[in-house]
Amino acid sequence: MPVLLCRGFGLFGAFFFAAAVLQGFAAAAQLQHRAPDLHWLPATATWYGSPEGDGSDGGACGYGNLVDVKPLKARVGAVSPVLFKNGEGCGACYKVKCLDQSICSRRAVTIIVTDECPGGYCSNGKTHFDLSGAAFGRMAIAGENGQLRNRGEIPVIYRRTPCKYPGKNIAFHVNEGSTDYWLSLLVEFEDGDGDIGAMQIREASSSEWLDMNHVWGANWCIIGGPLKGPFSVRLTTLSTGRSLSARDIIPRNWSPKATYTSRLNFFS
Repeated sequence: MPVLLCRGFGLFGAFFFAAAVLQGFAAAAQLQHRAPDLHWLPATATWYGSPEGDGSDGGACGYGNLVDVKPLKARVGAVSPVLFKNGEGCGACYKVKCLDQSICSRRAVTIIVTDECPGGYCSNGKTHFDLSGAAFGRMAIAGENGQLRNRGEIPVIYRRTPCKYPGKNIAFHVNEGSTDYWLSLLVEFEDGDGDIGAMQIREASSSEWLDMNHVWGANWCIIGGPLKGPFSVRLTTLSTGRSLSARDIIPRNWSPKATYTSRLNFFS
């Protein structure tokens, strides 16, 4: 079986690029259709960036400046490799709660996976959240957010929670460098599971869905050609195997660095 590498650099991928190998099987057929674990589980947490800041600038998922604006603003989080899942955990949402009642409220903070923390507290197979300063401080009782940040690493519990983006539909950003022979897409604002386990594309003149390859973060790509739009895109979530198809979402005259918003989302 020939090995095809989906090579290219998206707008945010210069430092996070990884080659994806085409296995010859539909990735969707390999997904385990299971519900995400909604039980509270133990983990640890730290914070990074400025004390009241939004966290990462960009990040290993490739969302770029989306992390600086709502609905991601101040809700971003870097996670250890066991949750990052080589980028397939990008977009997943979690509730994180501090257990120290002397300084923490009973309120859990909701975060969105936008980045990876591969070393330090996040190494050796640990389940760890490195939160924005704003998200970390939000777990504290009123007036104690600064004191909580001074604690450094703290024990927490966490669980999956559905992602909710009111007023937003799934969008597909065409990464810089895309051509008629190499097309790379970044998925934005996917509610529900939030994560992606498989992605396929279909040309307007065809009834065949073609598998895209996971490259890095929330970026997927396909090589072939010449690829002719408009393109329909089908994505399948990693957690539960739910699928959604956006018909002719990438127009015939598409252009790199453009974002095309669908009329669909899992909760719409």
